[in-house]
Amino acid sequence: MRLLFEIDLQDYSECTHTHVRNSARSIVIKDGKIAMVHSGKYDYYKFPGGGIEEGEDPIEAMIRETREESGMVVLPETVKEYGMVHRIQRSDKDKTECFVQDNYYYICDVEDKIASQDLDAYESKEDYSLEYVDPETAIQKNRSVGETPYNNMMFEREARVLEMLMAEGFF
Repeated sequence: MRLLFEIDLQDYSECTHTHVRNSARSIVIKDGKIAMVHSGKYDYYKFPGGGIEEGEDPIEAMIRETREESGMVVLPETVKEYGMVHRIQRSDKDKTECFVQDNYYYICDVEDKIASQDLDAYESKEDYSLEYVDPETAIQKNRSVGETPYNNMMFEREARVLEMLMAEGFF
């Protein structure tokens, strides 16, 4: 899979151990808009998807996570690799831990019917909802997120992927 870009804060010189948590995300475009999960609590957008479980294939994880977070059911035969973002930085929670994450993005189509979400506790508290949004709106929103418990690199990563999709003529 091609490397879209790397986020390397080079702030991990004091790290003594590494935590790796890779993720897989869906890119669903319909009528010039992008399907995004919106956090009602902190008012940001993210691509549907999430963590890859031990022994799980990235495409399987993307399909599972997209369904859980958004209710969208991915049509497996339409899945195409888009690219990967590699992220490395010191953990926000432990100054001795280096956080490493490969985020895999896949372009795909989904069934017309939306199923119900299957959110875990933190996703429910985030008030996640599926929205088809103009990519420029999502970029602007993510670059103006206020106080959250999350590292802003997550919001910037999604904005930069959206910019790449726009530059490559997907919208």
